[in-house]
Amino acid sequence: MNEIKQISSLQNPLVKKVLLLKEKSRERQKEGLFVLEGQREFELAVKAGYEIQTVFIYDTIISEADVMASTRTLRVLPQLISVSREVYQKMAYRTTTEGVLAIVKSKPHQLEELQLQNKTSLILVAEAPEKPGNIGAILRTADAANLDAVIIANPRGDMYNPNIIRSSVGCVFTNQIATGSTSEIIDFLKANGIAIYCTALSASIRYTEVDYTKAAAIIVGTESTGLTDEWLHNSTQNIVIPMQGEIDSMNVSVSAAIVIFEALRQRGR
Repeated sequence: MNEIKQISSLQNPLVKKVLLLKEKSRERQKEGLFVLEGQREFELAVKAGYEIQTVFIYDTIISEADVMASTRTLRVLPQLISVSREVYQKMAYRTTTEGVLAIVKSKPHQLEELQLQNKTSLILVAEAPEKPGNIGAILRTADAANLDAVIIANPRGDMYNPNIIRSSVGCVFTNQIATGSTSEIIDFLKANGIAIYCTALSASIRYTEVDYTKAAAIIVGTESTGLTDEWLHNSTQNIVIPMQGEIDSMNVSVSAAIVIFEALRQRGR
């Protein structure tokens, strides 16, 4: 059984490390570490095989026994630390918390490490999504649809931003995720025989008129500028969701969900 240490000082180096990892993307990338918060997120990260280095427990909210039970499947047990109310409130990101935080080793998310299990993979590609909340919502949709992969093209930050983890409700751990440049991703899709369906207003057909039963990648762009020309020039077919109102676009996560679940309908899922 792991010995549980105690921290009650806000000046403790580990407390300062947690705050730095939460606030600075550069620090997360340099250290290869990130902070997660919440029991559900913690359990999903463990299930996904993430290496947990340190777990902080506020035992007024969650018992040490419950947290220790969640770590039983880990090959290397993390350091367990019980913290005071003051320390926990300083470290916690949420206003409503579940009493557990952890320092976790990040994964690289390299494109070449994607493992496509079948010849009819369904993939979502999001080009340069602007807001962590949108990325989180996209990952929740991808999890609900059990997509084969989510690829972020030209990412503007790291995947372990606390806002992404929070808004994805832990789906950053349940999806197979890769990042890369637009050129790299296009080359990857073509090399694997995956059709490229770009959501765009020009040269498009209705999204329901495309056959998604073969290997397919659905490509979504930003709400402000849409997809770059490089995607449109390499598209198998541009697709559009007909709009009935005054505006010509929807939230990117909503658009992605509409097309993804049409693809699932065609696949009988």
